[in-house]
Amino acid sequence: MGIWSFIREELSEDNNVVLITIVERNGSSPGIVGFKMVVSETGAMNGSIGGGIMEYNMVEVAKKEAKSGNQKAFIKKQIHKQDAGKDKSGLICSGEQSHVFIPLNKSNFDIINNIVIKLDIGENGALCLSPHGISFDENKILPKEISFEFNDENNWKYKEQLGLKDTIYIFGAGHVSLPLSQIFRVLDFKVVVLDDRKDLSTFEDNMYAHRKEIIDYKALADIVPEGEYTYAVIMTVGHKSDELILKQLAPKNLKYLGMIGSKNKVKNIYESLINEGISEKFLAKVDAPIGLAINSKTTAEIAISIAAKVIEVKNMP
Repeated sequence: MGIWSFIREELSEDNNVVLITIVERNGSSPGIVGFKMVVSETGAMNGSIGGGIMEYNMVEVAKKEAKSGNQKAFIKKQIHKQDAGKDKSGLICSGEQSHVFIPLNKSNFDIINNIVIKLDIGENGALCLSPHGISFDENKILPKEISFEFNDENNWKYKEQLGLKDTIYIFGAGHVSLPLSQIFRVLDFKVVVLDDRKDLSTFEDNMYAHRKEIIDYKALADIVPEGEYTYAVIMTVGHKSDELILKQLAPKNLKYLGMIGSKNKVKNIYESLINEGISEKFLAKVDAPIGLAINSKTTAEIAISIAAKVIEVKNMP
């Protein structure tokens, strides 16, 4: 069960809960900004803020707050050093992270229910946590996925984009596409597989894609949107169709664009596109030959090398 559904269920049973969210992180620290955990007054929990003794201590704080019925939001810093004093986390990895504690009760049910409904139907919105509690602006797109502003203990604001999902567009539904779809499904990407061939067994057998379509490779303008959540992989049956797709996607502002093929194939396609007027600046952004160099041999290994490269790009600061 997702964390928002868990909160909704607890609130529907009139249980107080506390939502813990990592809002800042510096140095070596097990938690990542945006990680969340919720603790019910019953002791039930969902999510994680990094594990270990630090998480245990934060859970105990949240459990106490939930049982008390306190409705005041607050921030608690954890410093991973032995000499950190009152903010010592119990870890010794030398970093630190800050958590926002947001108490929730049945009066917050409508907000949480709206978040669950919007995310379930694929819509988005902006989550805001502050000393005033929790709010959600549906269908709002933030300029940054996550932001945190801190002035003092009574004046801070955490904002996070919810619902916009990283989406991988896989052009070519062949043998590598199948394990690649499976891997990205596990990585919680929305997976879209596109091909121009009918009656392709690897297309029909792909049960991991959220969406599969037979398309015309000549008309991609409205299929792949620009933005920080869009990733595209080109691996069609031939270099001509790869070139056709790359010609249309290279000028787009995508988070990641990669193309499968040998160095010689890539060189020939680039030369052809440059002669057609495609800027070398656009082609320089393309990951080709695609993936991390791990001496891949099998289709599954090739898929892993591609996924690893995408993860590297996705998690760049």
